Amino acid sequence: MKQIERIQTDKAPAAIGPYSQAVSVGDFVFASGQIPVDPATGAVDGATAAEQARRCFSNIAQVLGEAGLDITRVVKATVFLADMNDFSSVNEVYAEAFRDAPVLPARSAVQVARLPKDVKVEIEVIAIR
Repeated sequence: MKQIERIQTDKAPAAIGPYSQAVSVGDFVFASGQIPVDPATGAVDGATAAEQARRCFSNIAQVLGEAGLDITRVVKATVFLADMNDFSSVNEVYAEAFRDAPVLPARSAVQVARLPKDVKVEIEVIAIR
């Protein structure tokens, strides 16, 4: 039976509910959705969806870094948008975030009715060691 490890860092926002920032199982790291919250202040960072997506990726990088990984090890991403009209601008930030990845991850992007703290974007990833 594979061991489940909790991944936690102060360099990304603390969980705002009963969940882990990420969980490692075998070769996989499952990162919870990151919203654009500045871990130092607890405030939402960015007014536009693109600005918020950049903070989401910054937070993801910190969580993955705690697991000894970086964004190039992401194999699956899910992007949650409060408004699908923001898809194009968020897609540009997404492309920047994965510019060094040897293979782009599989991805889903969906519009949702509402996100925590009424942010515009939330992004979750699965990475492999």
